[in-house]
Amino acid sequence: MNKAIIAIAGAGLLASACASDPYGYNSGPNETVRQGAAGAAAGAVVGAIIGNNTGSGNAGRGAAIGAVVGGAAGAIRGSAQDRNNQQRYRDREGRYYYCYDNRQTECYWENGQRRY
Repeated sequence: MNKAIIAIAGAGLLASACASDPYGYNSGPNETVRQGAAGAAAGAVVGAIIGNNTGSGNAGRGAAIGAVVGGAAGAIRGSAQDRNNQQRYRDREGRYYYCYDNRQTECYWENGQRRY
């Protein structure tokens, strides 16, 4: 049972890594990744407990379902927080760019290329 929980939680962590920022925002994973991974881990634990308490002995199945649901919920919440952290601007030529956390040191054009 413990191996199943660890494997499923690990799979949730790996799946949430697909949402990492290729441009190195904050020199680490963004909120989508952080909260998706935390949700997957918490969901796997809660699902295993609920699956084990139902008497059916399906702790592994409960952990899998919990990891998927928790990871998705955490990723959705983290994605919304990432969007709130972006500040959009327009340059003199009318092109949009965005910066994170009101810092003008990490700015990117709409296509994802670093502005400076």
